[in-house]
Parts: sequence; C-alpha cells; structure tokens
Amino acid sequence: MTVTYLKRASKTPEDTTGEARGVVEAMLADIAARGEQAVRDHALRLDRWEGDVILGADEIARRIRDVPAGIRADIDFAADRVRRFAQAQRASVSDFSVELSPGVEAGQKLVPMQVAGCYVPAGRYAHIASAYMSVATAKAAGVPTVIACSGPRGPEGIHPYVLYALHAAGADVVMTLGGVQAIAAMAHGLFTGKPADIVVGPGNKFVAEAKRQLYGKVGIDVFAGPSEVAVIADATADAEIVAVDLVAQMEHGHESPGWLISTDRALAEAVMARIPALIEALPPTARDAAGAAWRDFGEVVLCDTREEAVIVSDEYCCEHLQVQAADLDWWREQLSNYGSLFLGEETTVAYGDKATGPNHILPTKAAGRYSAGLSVHKFLKPLSWQRMTREGSRDVALATARISRAEGMEAHARSADIRLARYFPGANFDLGEAVKN
Repeated sequence: MTVTYLKRASKTPEDTTGEARGVVEAMLADIAARGEQAVRDHALRLDRWEGDVILGADEIARRIRDVPAGIRADIDFAADRVRRFAQAQRASVSDFSVELSPGVEAGQKLVPMQVAGCYVPAGRYAHIASAYMSVATAKAAGVPTVIACSGPRGPEGIHPYVLYALHAAGADVVMTLGGVQAIAAMAHGLFTGKPADIVVGPGNKFVAEAKRQLYGKVGIDVFAGPSEVAVIADATADAEIVAVDLVAQMEHGHESPGWLISTDRALAEAVMARIPALIEALPPTARDAAGAAWRDFGEVVLCDTREEAVIVSDEYCCEHLQVQAADLDWWREQLSNYGSLFLGEETTVAYGDKATGPNHILPTKAAGRYSAGLSVHKFLKPLSWQRMTREGSRDVALATARISRAEGMEAHARSADIRLARYFPGANFDLGEAVKN
C-alpha cells in the first residue's frame, strides 16, 4: 500500500489529556466527600455561579420568554427530527420470547433506565443542538426522569436558547451546573436525590475524564474526546467545499482535528492551499480554535486507490466521516469504522450536528471500532428472562448437573439434582461424578 502524507499532525490527543486526570480525580474525591457544598464551591470557583442550582418551572418560563419566535421554530424543527429518528430506533427493537425446546421458554424485555443525566457544554459556543440530541433521545427511549445540566453563560445562568432547547426536548429537571461538578452531581444524585443510571453528552477533556473515572458507578454514552472530522475525496470533489467542511468542524476547538484522505493529489493540494484563507476569514473565536486545530492536528493523506483510502479511513476511525467521491454506494458498503457517515457533497456534517435527526453525540479517538453514537439503545436494558415446565426442565437439569460437576461446582449440580428427584421420582439419571474435593 502506498500512502503519502502531505501534512502530518504535530500533536496527538493524548498530548493534551494527561493534565486532566489529576485535576478531575481531586475534584471527584472532594465532591464524594463533601457533597452538594463541594459542588457549589467548584461552581463558584470555576464558573462564578452562586445562584440556585435547580431551575423551577417559573424561572424556566421567565428565562425563555424572550427567545425569538424564529429561534423557537428552528429548535422545534430540529428537536422533532431527533425525536422522530429516536422513536424509529426504539421501534426497531422489541421484546420477544422463543421456545428453545418443549417447555423451555426464554425471552427479552427492554426496560428503560430510570434516571438519565444529560450534559450540555457551555463554553465558547451556545450548544443548542446538544440539548435536544441527548434529552429528546432519552425521552424517546422511555426514561421517566431526565436531568439536564449546563453551565452558566453570564450572571443569568444557562443560555436562554439552550434552556429553551432543554425545555422543548422534555427535560424533567434542569440544573445550572457545568464541568466536572455537573457530571459528579448527576452521578451522585446531588440536589435531586436521584442518582443517574447513565450520564451522556459531549464536553471538554475534563468532562470526558470525569465520565471515564465515574464509569462503573454510572453508565456513560461513549469515551469522548475533541470533535473530529475526516473527508474522503477523489478527483470529482469540489476543493472549496471540502476545505469549508474541514474548517467547519475544526472550529469546535483547539484540539479538534481535520483529516483529508484523497486519491487525487491536485484536489488535496488545492484543499490545503484554501484552508488558511478560510480560517483567517472566520470571526476571532472560531479563527483561534480552527487555526490551532489545523496547525497542530490537521493531516492530509494521499492514497493510490480507493481501497487504500478505505483502509486508511478505518484506521483513523473518525467521529464524523464525509465521503465526497464517485460511487457513494460502494463507499457505504466498504467503510466500517466511524461515528457517523455523511455521503455526498450535499450531506455536510453540520447538517448532522444540528438538524438531520441521527444523533451527533458520537465516539472519538477510534472508539468507533467497538462503539456507536448515542441512541435510544444506550438508555435501554435488554433484560433476559426464562421460564420452563417441569418436563421441559429435565434435559436442561441433566446437562447442568453434569457440566457443573465437570467444572468442579458440586453445589450448582445439586440445585439440578433436587429438582430431578422431586419432579421425576424413581427415575435413574446420569448426573455425573460427584466432586470429591
């Protein structure tokens, strides 16, 4: 395989995550020890927030009262699409039962988690879409209590557009908390008395590390890092559109890589030439983020064939993967590792980020090799059940007794023996050789 790097990253995500571990560990230990007061102290120290943590219905109504009608309509449109897609996901899985042999029945019952914590970042941008992506999906799964957290944006608290999105999506409880303290509060059930069964939502490296360290005490959606985008492009692609799409995702943050995988050198070089000017034309916040992301994490890979491009792409296992190339059906069938796939020039990642319907909370750092993005399935537990008649249990009991004794587990075997003796008195069964030691 011949692969040429026209641009290599000077940093890796691991270069920037180490510092978060110690900070998060100390904060989580403090919150575990001191509870709500520790959360309030960290909120004041980090976000300058000393107001109420839980927003009441009247306060939410007051804060969203002046959200413009056009913004409301756009949020309602996007939230409805996320909700409808999630409802279709829910309908795609169902309870079932199967008779494995006469008198032996087993099945699956899908049970939603009881409490979900949904985190919405509050940083350089108002993350409106993250609010309905998480909350609407949890509600579509049937979660009875959805607790949402977002940090304050100024003295009034949560950005009103984010607050409206949380309200429109159906959040049951809204808390003005950001960062590590928000994740810990939801995990421990602070302020609500309802510990979350799962905590979901994107965030910075400290939020991601808090979720990682709390995993086990609470479920999480994905091990997430900075947003990623990759574009696969051949000679049919429009260099300007490819460059714009790469820059669009790199504005997420200083550590958000943009990767181009191309089978055409001229196209790749044209994209590289165009990106600096596109970044320079952005407003200051986005320009700063995208400029650092391209400088430190951007890569451009030239492949000889589309088969090589598939191999390279699957190795990157990018969060957002766009294909701007001929024969889209071929690419859809061949590609295996990604968070979400965007096929064709007409389907940019930004659409998926905001309003298409499929979720934008996706695995990063190659976690797409073994994990998918947020969906109703994350909030559902496929619980198994079993039931059998006395006659149906006969062969199962015999196999269980013999296998248990072969493993050296005599007590297991005897739980089968007693049933065989009770249900089939006088029968002579081969129960295996009793365990001596």
